[in-house]
Amino acid sequence: MRGADGRVRIGGAAAMWGDSAIATPQLLAVPDLDYLMYDYLAETTMAILARARRRPSGVGYVAEFVDVVLRRHLAECLAQGVRVVTDAGGLDPEGCRAAVEALAAELGLKVAVAAVGGDDVLDRLGELAGEGVGGAPGPALSANAYLGARGIAEALSAGAQVVVTGRVVDSALALGPLVHEHGWSWTDLDRLSAGSLAGHVIECGAQATGGLFTDWQEVAGWDDIGYPVVEVVADGTFVVTKPADTGGLVSPATVAEQVVYEIGDPSAYVLADVVCDWRAVEVAPDPSGPHRVRVVGARGRPPTGQLKVCVTQSDGWLLDALLAIRGIDAVAKAERTAEALLARTRRQLADAGYADYAETRVELLGTGAAFSPAPASGPVREVVLRVAVAHAQREGLTFLRTEAASAGVSMGPGTRGHFGGRPSPRERVAVGSVLVDAARIGYPVEGAAALTPAEPPPSVFRGGLSRQEGHSSSRRAGEPEPTLPTVPLVELAWARSGDKGDTSNIGVIARHPELVATLRSELTPERVWRWMAQLLGPDAEVTRYELPGLGAFNFVLTQALGGGGAWSLRSDPLGKAYAQVLLELPIPIPAGQPHLPQG
Repeated sequence: MRGADGRVRIGGAAAMWGDSAIATPQLLAVPDLDYLMYDYLAETTMAILARARRRPSGVGYVAEFVDVVLRRHLAECLAQGVRVVTDAGGLDPEGCRAAVEALAAELGLKVAVAAVGGDDVLDRLGELAGEGVGGAPGPALSANAYLGARGIAEALSAGAQVVVTGRVVDSALALGPLVHEHGWSWTDLDRLSAGSLAGHVIECGAQATGGLFTDWQEVAGWDDIGYPVVEVVADGTFVVTKPADTGGLVSPATVAEQVVYEIGDPSAYVLADVVCDWRAVEVAPDPSGPHRVRVVGARGRPPTGQLKVCVTQSDGWLLDALLAIRGIDAVAKAERTAEALLARTRRQLADAGYADYAETRVELLGTGAAFSPAPASGPVREVVLRVAVAHAQREGLTFLRTEAASAGVSMGPGTRGHFGGRPSPRERVAVGSVLVDAARIGYPVEGAAALTPAEPPPSVFRGGLSRQEGHSSSRRAGEPEPTLPTVPLVELAWARSGDKGDTSNIGVIARHPELVATLRSELTPERVWRWMAQLLGPDAEVTRYELPGLGAFNFVLTQALGGGGAWSLRSDPLGKAYAQVLLELPIPIPAGQPHLPQG
């Protein structure tokens, strides 16, 4: 229910499955809170749930939401009149609804629970999208359409106090309550875009309140970081804040970082209910108090009439072994250890009649390998060696599983192989997607229109450059020597990175409006490609989009994550560190331009 000031207050209580237990009690202490929003699902989460559902005692929903979160807090939510909206229903929203009702009965509580489904199209996948849509040889484990906010809004209008959904657009968990409370029309596109932006900002929890912030040193109280609250008025304008007396930081920069997180073209962020144009979005301190940021400027266009369907497929098995290697020549010892383990286990595979590994990857964690094509030279005295392998058969991984520990007695001095016991094989799950007409899934769309390209067109670099050799902290091979003094990008900008399948995005926000022109000139798609080349596939593309309202640029990198998610062999399959890599890029500073303007 809207407060006396006309604001709808929604708290972002979960960014993922496994987020902190501190969020809910914090947010329940916020005066006049209307909704708690729990976002658990990601492409990787769908793969996890698909695996869990096949186990004899497994369920296809996020059981922790029922067994932990609601068990502790449902009574208080009901007492305060705070409604709960979540995608914890995963692959089985009806099962999740039944579990919530059973818990309420156990606790002696009365609660109206609604389940929003319709997203599961696994049984119709061939009819809707054709066979082999995911690209993997194995059978599809799940196929779910990204629905919008309509079902949520309808459930709330019918009196639901807890709404559990299957696969919906993450931001729909906030848009549904806002449509219900403010009475927005499904053709009121600017407001739908603004409500979606409010949901986008808080869907990742404390990432909007100082979590992962570039200037992390400025963020106090990580142990009790405040989770975000949006206060949204009827025209879609909203303020981002956090509970009183909590840690964290709400500033224009922390909010801007979250705005650019995991988006593509900011002029056409395609959702089920609206195509969002966030190029003109602006963030500024709200004069009503500290840790309050006002967000304006979202625009909307008609939806496309198509829905993204995410498909997960089994594609063999993977395993990663970790070894700590210390002492003199740690890097050289780690490289030789990896070579020996792969050679030894490949012989054992062949002797046992198995095929070779489908893929292998060696990472020397602690050497800066993500930041340069070659490991750091110099006195590195401690390395964590990670050897990751994939095989079509689970049994094909048993050799590395058993042999990895032997390195501690048969290879380099200073080797320690214990990281919680022998590693366990994990099912390798490929994630693919396809667009399907919303009408064929039964999702209503009003005023659908063709998606028109943005003006001006984005800048694109399509690769084709040779890989760089050697290590350089100032530039990559093939780049001209700078003729001006340089500073690392981090002194000029904030940045945040994320993933969508095998694609990563890096949003870069100028620290001051005077720096936008310099970034536009120096931070070209080609230069970003060169700097990030060690992490990109051979045919990767880098596309640059601009968000003038934020003084920001969004770089979209394809073939960037080794397949991404539960399929990739990388230690960072979600691109979380990619912004950190880019922030070391040296940027020339024109004479007379301070690289950190004051004021």
